[in-house]
Amino acid sequence: MAKVVEADFSIKPENITPQIPTSEWPLLLKNYDKCKSPMLVRTGHFTPIPVGCTPLKRDLKSYISSGVINLDKPSNPSSHEVVAWVKRILRVEKTGHSGTLDPKVTGCLIVCIDRATRLVKSQQGAGKEYVCVIRLHDKLPGGEAQFARALETLTGALFQRPPLISAVKRQLRIRTIHESKLYEFDNDRHLGVFWVSCEAGTYIRTLCVHLGLLLGVGAHMQELRRVRSGAMAESDGMVTLHDVLDAQWMMDNNRDESYLRKVISPLESLLTTYKRIVVKDSAVNAVCYGAKLMIPGLLRFEAGIEVHEEVVLMTTKGEAIALGIAMMSTVELSTCDHGVVAKVKRCIMERDLYPRRWGMGPVALEKKKMKSDGKLDKYGRPNENTPAKWNAEYTDYGASANTEGTKATPVGETTSKSDVLSAPPVAPNGEAGGQMDLDEKTAAPPAGEAAAEPPTTNGESTLKIRKEEKEKKRKSKHEGETPEEKAERKRRKQEKKEKREKKRASGVKKEESDDSE
Repeated sequence: MAKVVEADFSIKPENITPQIPTSEWPLLLKNYDKCKSPMLVRTGHFTPIPVGCTPLKRDLKSYISSGVINLDKPSNPSSHEVVAWVKRILRVEKTGHSGTLDPKVTGCLIVCIDRATRLVKSQQGAGKEYVCVIRLHDKLPGGEAQFARALETLTGALFQRPPLISAVKRQLRIRTIHESKLYEFDNDRHLGVFWVSCEAGTYIRTLCVHLGLLLGVGAHMQELRRVRSGAMAESDGMVTLHDVLDAQWMMDNNRDESYLRKVISPLESLLTTYKRIVVKDSAVNAVCYGAKLMIPGLLRFEAGIEVHEEVVLMTTKGEAIALGIAMMSTVELSTCDHGVVAKVKRCIMERDLYPRRWGMGPVALEKKKMKSDGKLDKYGRPNENTPAKWNAEYTDYGASANTEGTKATPVGETTSKSDVLSAPPVAPNGEAGGQMDLDEKTAAPPAGEAAAEPPTTNGESTLKIRKEEKEKKRKSKHEGETPEEKAERKRRKQEKKEKREKKRASGVKKEESDDSE
């Protein structure tokens, strides 16, 4: 009799930790090591900073304020009304949407909350997909085949003028239809259903009218639904307004935040289509302040990056820092040891979430010490106490280019405006304005030209500056007022003037009567 061997279903101890497949990682970290070759890893060494967290593990307040909702817009209310309702339900400061839908149109409307509103522009310009029901005005002799041919004809770049009921200016424009498919056609009921993938700003209503003209029977749009907007489609966790309301109710009454986390997605979900560049933790805050990303701050980068391509800069925890413009291609990134990797186009992350890590070098520390000792002024500029060695060795890259010709000696900080105004003007040759050559002062003007005006004194120039400042202040005081407000102000001014004149006139009469007595 054969012996039955029982299988041992248990986890055995191992020396090697099994690798978790990164295809299961969320958002921007998905497949980060898919092409794990030296070409895509600049360096594996960096010092992690224990701040920030993965997008899905943010605290609820940060999660909502950096979140987006893939909303199924209902028919009848406008896009702006729907977005305003979401703002009121979630009690947030700002909301925005990914592109207007007409009141009768339903489907995918991406609602961005607070910090995520910075991505609205990028989503509004992204491609869209629609499913449309078209009503023809008569039967087609060729039936479904004729309709399919006409639909295929209307692909590529097309001229379009916005419909009569549109809110925008009715200018002729070019829009691209990338692809279209016929889903269903009923010749007896004069109805057709088709799917279309198009550029942002395409009018499907106009496309239906053009189809009717091409078929020779006339047509109009019966119904429309948007099935994809940019990075999000119908299948990507679409929710209704009722879901948003219920999720907030569960949080308010039962302190259950799981439904809110299900309804709202992190803003990183909109950026999964961009090429990624991973930044060291020490360089994150500098990028948040608008600094360009340089080679020393680069960790990893994706294959296929082209110069001037839009990329997303991300942290090692998968947080989006900013949208940037690549200044180097993938080949250059893997070979260069210095230079600008990308410049910031739109910053997303809050400043000072990560600590500041600039100004830590030997020169910066020495400069800080000299400022505290009084050897440099509070702006880091040389003064009378600055050592000659520092002036000779230090190059100030922040100095403006137009000061190169001026060789005036540096002076200590001035404490008042009058000191600045009373100082003699510096000529381009480095000498004071009062030390001009006698020949320049006494030179006669050329024949046929009027004699130059005598130079004004410092006192006159000060008065002129004060007068200009006073005039500027007076003008800025009434800036932005309406014509009605201006008329009212003039009327009050006239009344005051008349009152003063009456008072003066009555005072003169009184004096005359006193004299006669």
